[in-house]
Order: sequence, then C-alpha cells, then structure tokens
Amino acid sequence: MTPNFHTHTFRCQHATGDALDYAEAAFRQGSRVLGISDHVALPDNRWPEVRMSFDQLDEYEAAIETAQQQFPDMQILKGMECEYDAVYHRYYQDELLGQRGFHYLIGAGHYTPLNGTWLNSFSDLDTASALSAYGHYLANMMETGLFAFIAHPDIFGCSHETWNDDLTACSRDILEAAEKTRTPLEINGNGFRKAHRSPSKTRPNPYPWRPFWEMASEYDIQVICNADAHHPHQVTANINDALALAKDLNLNVIQTVQTPLP
Repeated sequence: MTPNFHTHTFRCQHATGDALDYAEAAFRQGSRVLGISDHVALPDNRWPEVRMSFDQLDEYEAAIETAQQQFPDMQILKGMECEYDAVYHRYYQDELLGQRGFHYLIGAGHYTPLNGTWLNSFSDLDTASALSAYGHYLANMMETGLFAFIAHPDIFGCSHETWNDDLTACSRDILEAAEKTRTPLEINGNGFRKAHRSPSKTRPNPYPWRPFWEMASEYDIQVICNADAHHPHQVTANINDALALAKDLNLNVIQTVQTPLP
C-alpha cells in the first residue's frame, strides 16, 4: 500500500477527524506508513480561517503521539503543510524541525506574494505577473531547504481553462528549481476530487494538470503521490490515480519523505 504523507485534521477548519481517526482508517486499508500534515500553526496566527491557532500546536502534537501509541505497528510521522515567508524561517527550522522534532514540512503556495500583497493561488493566478510571482515563490521556497516536497505545484489550474505560454514559463521556473534543489513535487490526489470551474470531458478537474507533468518528464526530478486527505475515509484516496499519471509519463516516483536540510 502506497503511503500518504498529506493529511489534515479538524483543526484546519475545513477537514474532519483527528490523527487517530486517520491512523485507524489507514490501518484498515492496509497502509503502515502515514504522515499527518495539517496546515501549519503560525506564531502570528496569519490566515486564521484555514489553519489551527498557535495555541493548538501542543494539542496537535499530542494527538499524533496518541495515534503513534495506539498503532505501534505503523510509522506515523509528524508534519505540517506550510506557506513560506522569511519571517517564519527560524520558526520552521529551529522550533518545528528542531526543538519539536517534526519529521518533515511540506511547502505549499496557497497564497502568492505580489507587489506587497498576497494573492489567493486557487483563484488569482490568472495573469502573467501573478504566474511569474507564483513560479518564483515556489522556487524560493525550494531553495530554503526546509521542505520535504512541494504540494500541488500545478494549483494554477484552478485559475485557467486552457494552457498558454505564461503557464509554460511558470512551469519552467518551478521545474528548474525542483531539479536544481532536488526537491520532489507532489501529484495531488485531492485535485481529482475537485470540480473545475468550467469542466470539460477532457479536463473535469483543475489539477493535476497533465501539461505540467508532461513538462516535468523532461526534467531530472522526483515526484510523490499523496491523497491530501481532509476526511478519514480519504486517507488513501486517489493515490492510485496519481500513480497512474506518473507511470504513464515515466516520472520518478518516491515513497518516502526527507527534509533536505544540510
């Protein structure tokens, strides 16, 4: 059973279940490796509508420890899915990965910095400048060495209906950085469960977007396939779909996580 390293709990306010619920579901489905990776608690509680509050961090860790104790035959890893801002660098490196002993962090561009503001990457990457900013943001994220992999790099599919040259340029920036930094990119199972804003027979879902992954096959990179589960029954959902895409394009799939810090 392919492991899933992308899992959310009720604390993010748009998921259900806790670490133990996901562990039970994964165990029943035959999985023996599970990563819990809720949206990161931030010291300043930025973007509070889509993540736990900072004062829930200890509780989150305790919930994962309970799951580890209840399922000693499983490897249950403690992670977080993180936006990057330089103001959080020491917090991620010294407190989460250091003092608190998190096993890994996921980098994710849910928001994109542009001209002093933060765009919503699910809906606002519809201009050349926004796409350029997104590509450079993910590249900068990878260069920090903090993140085991980058979640749903092709999330720009939520903002576009057809492929264009700006998407190609953005994808090149992301893929070149992934190759240079040796940072894996995620084929995200949750995208298969999302409906595109203008669905078609050839493209019912916003991502994974095949043109991006066709370009990825031209680079010496690794990919990881995850469920991005928001409910316990999704703990391994659509990983096989992601694996099928990777196999079809002869992508190099990994099934472990390792934060590439020196």
